[in-house]
Amino acid sequence: MIEASVSWTDNERYVGSATSRHSIVMDTAAEKTANTPMELVLIALCGCTASDVVGILRKKREKFAGLEVRAAAERANAYPAVYTSIHLTYLVHGQVSQKAMEDAVRLSKEKYCSVSAMLEKTAKITYTIERAA
Repeated sequence: MIEASVSWTDNERYVGSATSRHSIVMDTAAEKTANTPMELVLIALCGCTASDVVGILRKKREKFAGLEVRAAAERANAYPAVYTSIHLTYLVHGQVSQKAMEDAVRLSKEKYCSVSAMLEKTAKITYTIERAA
């Protein structure tokens, strides 16, 4: 079982931690001093899919030198302001075949990424794959 908790610190700032005992600061004020909870959801999506893609590329013995995953999202106008669309951009560095990269991203989206699976309940998730210059 995974457990998490959040404690209010001051103003609109909170510190959260989970079973791993690592802490993270969140801020919901207009003058942000940390990421908002919804920003952390996007960061979690990027981290989840990046981890999948790196693992798959390693198993395929692809010669990648780096991977960056970026997310751009739109939220609903009414509450709850869930994500309604998310576009992921995968920026790959190194000698990676296009097919290997496409397969890795597809497997992450369709099979492995738990964060993506949850977010797809409310958001359409699209993606592009780019090569670093």
